[in-house]
Amino acid sequence: MKPVDSSLIKKEIYEECSRLRIPLVGFAPVERWEHPPEELPHDFSTWIPPEFWPQSIYPETRTVVVIGQSVPLPILETAPSIYYHELYNTVNTILDIKAYELSTFLTMKGHPSVFIPRDGYGDIEVLLEKPLTFFSHKHAAYLAGLGSFGFNNVLLTPDWGPRIRFTSIFTTLELEGNTIPGDDLCTHCLSCARNCPVDALEMEEKADFPPPMDKVSCATRSRRLRKEYRSPCGICIKVCPVGQDREIFKRGKTSMYTTRTGFEKYHQAWEHVRRYGSKKHIHYK
Repeated sequence: MKPVDSSLIKKEIYEECSRLRIPLVGFAPVERWEHPPEELPHDFSTWIPPEFWPQSIYPETRTVVVIGQSVPLPILETAPSIYYHELYNTVNTILDIKAYELSTFLTMKGHPSVFIPRDGYGDIEVLLEKPLTFFSHKHAAYLAGLGSFGFNNVLLTPDWGPRIRFTSIFTTLELEGNTIPGDDLCTHCLSCARNCPVDALEMEEKADFPPPMDKVSCATRSRRLRKEYRSPCGICIKVCPVGQDREIFKRGKTSMYTTRTGFEKYHQAWEHVRRYGSKKHIHYK
């Protein structure tokens, strides 16, 4: 069998991602789960358990291809609302479809590959009992060098901050991983913790980063918002100052979310959206 030209196939993957309008893609060899690279910007007291490694889920996996779709900030700013609710569902569907197409593209080229759905749980009620999924896309993106963790336990990227969602493709191809920059993108401003409606995020720094969060309180709020047709919450990612998208959309001042003076037109727009399409209208939280 003719050996695979990894540089050529990576070029073809990038081209296919461009065709599919996938704005962010990264590569993480499975060895990075077993042996975390020294370049990673955070220290963990406990690492990802082996049963959650890609090679434990699909044993033939040699590389994880991670793709990301951005969440437009002006829509997220209305959250929690029916507008963000629909955007979230749309992005999730797009991720699943594009990951499936990319895995099929690779398989048809003779490189067996499978996609992993962007969520690995059946319902929010399941998360309340067991707040874990069978595979973590944010850790895959982290090991692919696409970003670093924020105080809110979400992966931050240079272009979109935390306003991006990921999914993964497990492939039998052995591909070189992305360079890991080693930069901690989190500003440690604690804006996410201060604005969390259920205080799920701790307000003080811990030796282990990111600090633990109250996943049950977060999931409980999501369950309530779902019944009102305005889930998910989204507040901790919309107030985050990280990301070039803030400049693109001219949202440099995150104080606009907590201060009405000088930002009246934005608050009026958000409140208008929140009045319709869901069962409850709220001013901010």
